[in-house]
Amino acid sequence: MTAYDRRLVEHLLPAVWDQEAAYGIRNPTAPDADMPKGTVDPKAAGILFAHLADIRRGWAGCPLELGERRALFLRYALDWPDALIAARDGVTDRAVRYRVERGVGKLAAWLNGRDYIDGYEELAVAG
Repeated sequence: MTAYDRRLVEHLLPAVWDQEAAYGIRNPTAPDADMPKGTVDPKAAGILFAHLADIRRGWAGCPLELGERRALFLRYALDWPDALIAARDGVTDRAVRYRVERGVGKLAAWLNGRDYIDGYEELAVAG
């Protein structure tokens, strides 16, 4: 099983709203296209589609606050910069970055079956 980290969650988030974005997402475990063909591990071959299904399930089920959900949507669905999100929500750029950071952390923790503890990369095993 592949653990979900912040980088992977951020990489997959655009596919929640844009199904065609999946065509541009590269499997992080796949070799470069110019590399010679080798053997394929069947256990890891179809993992990208599982990730796409998981990120959509995570978006629907993860208990995000409204501000976090809105900031994630504006950033990853509409590709808005921090300043525009901040102006729209009437908050600072720093508040937007915090909401995005916290939202991505909550999604990663939820996908890993753990509780999110506020703070960078501090995750506790769900009890």
